[in-house]
Amino acid sequence: MPLLHFHLIKGSRTPAETRTLLDTAHAAMLEAFKVPERDRYQLVSEHDAAHMIIDDTGLDIPRTDKVVLLQVVSRPRSKEQIASFYRLLAEKLEQACGLAPSDLMVSIIQNADEHWSFGLGRAQFLTGEL
Repeated sequence: MPLLHFHLIKGSRTPAETRTLLDTAHAAMLEAFKVPERDRYQLVSEHDAAHMIIDDTGLDIPRTDKVVLLQVVSRPRSKEQIASFYRLLAEKLEQACGLAPSDLMVSIIQNADEHWSFGLGRAQFLTGEL
């Protein structure tokens, strides 16, 4: 936890490029959110280009077919941690993947401890297992 869900344009990356994207995002999350190394939950959904419309809210941010929309579901984080994550993620993805910061959009959805079960029918944050 957090759960990272990447939305990509189908065919825009090789499997190796996708893996680098995921590994790099995990590194940024570890650094910004200070979670354990094995706290890794990532999904990738690929969409036809016509099924991903990622405009710029009037900010004149150019997008390409390499655009990444990242949805993050997480326990509450401080504003400083969130800002650090955005910055680190953009920097690390540009360095490791050549992803232009303009091709990265992130949305963080915060929830509470009772909203997580990692298996076995238990809420591990509530039971004290985590």
